[in-house]
Amino acid sequence: MDTQQRISVKAKEMFMRYGIRTVSMDEIAGGLGISKKTIYTFFEDKEALVDSVITEHLEESEALVNRIHEQSEDAVQEILLTMKMVELQFRHLNPIVLHDLRKFHPGANARLEAHKNGFLFEVIRNNMERGKREGLYRSELDVEIMSRFRLESMMVLFDVDLFPPDRFSLVRVSQEVLEHFLYGLATSKGQALIERHRKELQPHLKTI
Repeated sequence: MDTQQRISVKAKEMFMRYGIRTVSMDEIAGGLGISKKTIYTFFEDKEALVDSVITEHLEESEALVNRIHEQSEDAVQEILLTMKMVELQFRHLNPIVLHDLRKFHPGANARLEAHKNGFLFEVIRNNMERGKREGLYRSELDVEIMSRFRLESMMVLFDVDLFPPDRFSLVRVSQEVLEHFLYGLATSKGQALIERHRKELQPHLKTI
């Protein structure tokens, strides 16, 4: 791993754990045992570093989601595996990160919003269409409405006023919201598959 990659990895680790605003360039440099001047050799300022970290994170997430889509047996397994991937990321994520992006880093936040409204929306919509074709989701389901609802329900998890981090686990809240949503989509056939795939989830996860 070269120096630029080491800086990005350490910055991501610290941002996700403590939030973006509270982590200084000095602290990142200290965590790596290098000078702050070395960081500025690769990144013009903190904004550039944040933008790089967010861009790389979104690219990695998109690659994983695409791989899950290709390997999943059906729409239910796809959504459960995707959520498991997200949960693993949430275990190391401070919800304040999204607040910091919105308030202090408009460039990186715009990139995140484009990812949400473009890539994520299409993933959700395609999964619902797939589920309907497979007879796993209700045929009367309005895909456009429910795709938009699902997209926004994912983002409300990061509302620290609604779900204060000292009272609510991000992972647990996401699990509850997903379970409520998925059972609402599913036919009786789909509900049976939800139970089956939940039991099989860990072995499948190893192939991602």
